[in-house]
Amino acid sequence: MNKDVLSTLFVGIDVSSASNYFCAINFEGKHILDFSITNDLPGSVIAVERIFNALQENDLKYVTMVLESTNVFSFHIANFLASNNSLFNFNSKVFVINPKESSNFRKTYSDMDKTDPQDAFVLADMARCGRINQQPYKASQLFALQRLTRQRFHLVKTIMREKAYMMSNIYLKFSSLYIAKKEDEPFSNLFGNTSKSIIADFTPDDIVNMSDEDMINFIMEKGKSRFSNPQENVKLLKKIARDSYRLDKVAYDPINVAISSSFNTINALEDNLKVIDKAIEKNVKGLCDNEFTILKSIPGIGDVYAAGIISEIGSIDFFKDNNALAKYAGLTWRKTQSGYFEAETTRMTKTGNKYLRYYLIEAVSSVKNHSKEFNDFYTRKYNEVSRGAHKRALALSARKLVRLIFGLLHHNQLYSATKLDNRSN
Repeated sequence: MNKDVLSTLFVGIDVSSASNYFCAINFEGKHILDFSITNDLPGSVIAVERIFNALQENDLKYVTMVLESTNVFSFHIANFLASNNSLFNFNSKVFVINPKESSNFRKTYSDMDKTDPQDAFVLADMARCGRINQQPYKASQLFALQRLTRQRFHLVKTIMREKAYMMSNIYLKFSSLYIAKKEDEPFSNLFGNTSKSIIADFTPDDIVNMSDEDMINFIMEKGKSRFSNPQENVKLLKKIARDSYRLDKVAYDPINVAISSSFNTINALEDNLKVIDKAIEKNVKGLCDNEFTILKSIPGIGDVYAAGIISEIGSIDFFKDNNALAKYAGLTWRKTQSGYFEAETTRMTKTGNKYLRYYLIEAVSSVKNHSKEFNDFYTRKYNEVSRGAHKRALALSARKLVRLIFGLLHHNQLYSATKLDNRSN
């Protein structure tokens, strides 16, 4: 047993918008502190004073504090505790955990009320039992960058939702375009300017009745003459128009307005995304230069993906091995077995840091296009199953990327396709 644990004060904090409930116990489970304070600066100062006094009065040398990631309400108290000088001499550590983890741990108690004091106790007891398997909270050093990379995540997800919603209106107006195979689509980018002009302003009958010459001139003008074979584009477009269902004339105007609104929303969001990307590239410079250089040495990982990964990992020293890093990202799979039965497919846990998981998966999606090793691995995993092959292969490739990233950062070395230190533990 680690002797440090015997000298540690374990503090659980149940966070809400207005107040924070603190419960502190020692290794034997004895309650040292139980109190509620306001979730503001004066309340947090009082909390630190009480924790400091409890450490001295009970002759304890270390303090571990745990709270759940509760919307934005946990940010200020976590930041205050992690950066407070009064607790530095006690090797203070603050952990902000996924609520799913504490919820699962709570199930070990067969009969417990759901109250703020009990919730705080559960968090303290998780730490006492050694059930916290992630990095300590890293104050404000990476906060600014993390705000940008998480805002980018939010924008990307919002764009995806808007595109999915818009597709339902596109189906109503151009049903055959919605179901067309990749090789039968008239435009490479359904959400580009040329496609927008066609989908939002024309009905299927308009396209069918327009001459090929006029349609070619139209798409060449909107596409700035970038089509190499406009005749083929027009041929595919007219086939889709002929095959699509027709609507009553009164329905077209409202659907056109809805589709145009979605296009405008997507364009605005994508413009904002470009602004965020530039801000990320600007803010990441001078921050974790060594780690940033190492990640960018991996083919396919650029400034944005490297920044997203760094902002969530913080220091690689917080992770004892690549398995710990994978668990923190939620890139782990639970085994399903009973008797002689063992499931061939298992679900990814997804209980870790969703932002880190997103940037790892996006990064490996790019890496596989630049690295033969990752492309071969992705292809092999893709061909193993018939359902959900792409998502599964990407997730498994991201797990492989975690091993690579951990090894490179841990050993402080650049990526080399010919000579790579595969030590990852």
